[in-house]
Amino acid sequence: MARENPGWGYTRIQSELRRLGRRVGASPIRRVLRAHRIPPALKRINDVSWRRFYVFFVMEVGTRTVHILGVTARPTGEWVTQCARNLVMDLGDRAGRFRFLVRDRDAKFTAVFDTVFTSEGVEIKKIPPQCPRANAYAERFVLTTRTECTDRMLIFGERHLRTVLNPYTQHYNAGRPHRSHGLRAPADDPNVIPFPAQRTRREPVLGGLTNKYHRAS
Repeated sequence: MARENPGWGYTRIQSELRRLGRRVGASPIRRVLRAHRIPPALKRINDVSWRRFYVFFVMEVGTRTVHILGVTARPTGEWVTQCARNLVMDLGDRAGRFRFLVRDRDAKFTAVFDTVFTSEGVEIKKIPPQCPRANAYAERFVLTTRTECTDRMLIFGERHLRTVLNPYTQHYNAGRPHRSHGLRAPADDPNVIPFPAQRTRREPVLGGLTNKYHRAS
């Protein structure tokens, strides 16, 4: 009970046990918690520990299209390799159109991971050690996602992070203009010139964290 309810003190636990038909004094409860190295409620409720999650993504540099491949608290070589296989399957015939995959030198990018792409004719390019600027497009996406999305809300877990990143990435790919892409979204057709809209409609993204706009019918 103490672990599952950080704000419960000895008396609160005592009363809950009484409702379950077990009469236990506060002193025995205190001894049990000490024996299990569980601190008092005041320390437990103020002990906020944050889990770290890793997001694996790939960007098509030509269009700035981003693919979120997975979210996990414990990335492994097997996990990133399976994510790579899933990406190649999703791309289908498009996989062979890419010439290079630029990545860092993390040990989780194993030889098997590289083979997933080299078998499609994609050459692996490793950036120099401790040189994130060599992978500037990916670093910029991380900064943009943090400033526009994740830094502006509390992420409660792995599932919540996926729930947040999926609609944001859809917005990033289909609705967010990019200065380096001629003020177009990655999914915009560069050959289509829209007519001026007489009326517009606002569509909130992530509950109004950001917005996108459409022509009103």
